[in-house]
Amino acid sequence: MSDATSIVTADGDAVVVAVHVQPRAGRSAVVGRHGDALKIRVAAPPVDDRANEAVLALVGEVLDLPVSQLEIVGGRTSRLKRVRARDVDLETALERVDRALEAAAEPPGPHQRRAR
Repeated sequence: MSDATSIVTADGDAVVVAVHVQPRAGRSAVVGRHGDALKIRVAAPPVDDRANEAVLALVGEVLDLPVSQLEIVGGRTSRLKRVRARDVDLETALERVDRALEAAAEPPGPHQRRAR
């Protein structure tokens, strides 16, 4: 069973990814889980929709999809958001989110600093 089953759900011909966002971070990255959501940090501030755009860009990287196939369907002004992704099946989305969670859990290499 996938570690991401509570994060990614099927929605008709699309999937929905639950995301918990920390805006104004030092850099944008997936940092793990936050309950039943993918925890991400974005460098953009929550002003003029810039943080939401950064969220879509990062979720697009995780799912290997262009931003044009993503939309925020819940939580536009909240830290907890729901991002709907078209043209990706549930199994593929689960694998890609699992991979992002595994990468976030790896200790930093000798020349990397761990984000705080």
